[in-house]
Amino acid sequence: MRALGGVDLCQVAVHLTFATSAGHCLIGRRLYFTQEWAADEERRELTGVPDELCFATKPQLAADMLRAVGRQGISASFFLGDEVYGGRELRTACRELGLGYVVGVRSNHQVTTGPVKLSVVKAAARLPKRAWQRMRTGAGHKGVRHYDWAMIEVTADDTPAGHDRDAGTSVLLVRRHRYTRTVSYYRCFAPGPVTPARLVSLVCLRWRVEDDFQDAKEICHLDKGQVTCWNSWHRWSVITLVAYAFLATAAALERTAQATRDDPCEADLVPLSSHELLRLLRALILTPPRRDRDHLLWWSTWRRRHQHRARLCHRRWHAYADTTP
Repeated sequence: MRALGGVDLCQVAVHLTFATSAGHCLIGRRLYFTQEWAADEERRELTGVPDELCFATKPQLAADMLRAVGRQGISASFFLGDEVYGGRELRTACRELGLGYVVGVRSNHQVTTGPVKLSVVKAAARLPKRAWQRMRTGAGHKGVRHYDWAMIEVTADDTPAGHDRDAGTSVLLVRRHRYTRTVSYYRCFAPGPVTPARLVSLVCLRWRVEDDFQDAKEICHLDKGQVTCWNSWHRWSVITLVAYAFLATAAALERTAQATRDDPCEADLVPLSSHELLRLLRALILTPPRRDRDHLLWWSTWRRRHQHRARLCHRRWHAYADTTP
């Protein structure tokens, strides 16, 4: 793998976060494999991939998760995604589900504004100076971030069959860095009227999935499952995501309770995070791990036995692969 500088065990998945003003948490995942991998019958059989499962792109997996959470009664107003999820197929699926969307698009993405079809770069170049307005875009460790924003009305190209093409608000949102002048583009749709401030807040909210993904790896070791089979990946991921959901939900409830308490001692505290909650649980509630001599020796024996079995399995697999025509 290029990012690792070599070959290593790796799984790629699409994750879905549910985000509100009170908190956010991962609520879905789908394992992704390439078209070549999906067509390899021998590999599918060895790893236990179900026969009925076909190749699906990342946007298709995202649409499948959105339909699944909709059937489970989880309601939302907007779908947010980066450039990978800015294609027409997924945007159409969002509208079929009654969702608005704010998704990143690449610089060569084509939009129709008025009678003209052009790239988002050329559309942004036509904006007059008065179209730009500086708005707050979240706050980081170094302080409040501000960007210049502009909004262009565009014609929707993702209207589902049977829907009114003129219903809702379809716009292109453009973000420009104050100093570097780097420009980013977002394709947006809302079932009703929407303000630029609302769309900007949604762009900022999209980063919650990145926070969740990073925290789930750091806190609950989502990326530490050394698994190679379909069932084992799903078992490991569901265990880690349930653990992270508990921490994220408990931290969100405590933050909500803290906001309603009139306690001067809490006025100068940052909100409780999942990381801090886990530290408190380990220190105050969870049973500390055993460190006695007998247990350490037993665990060492168990680990070495299973490492030996894994080594034998790898050797048998390599011997089989070398002899297979």
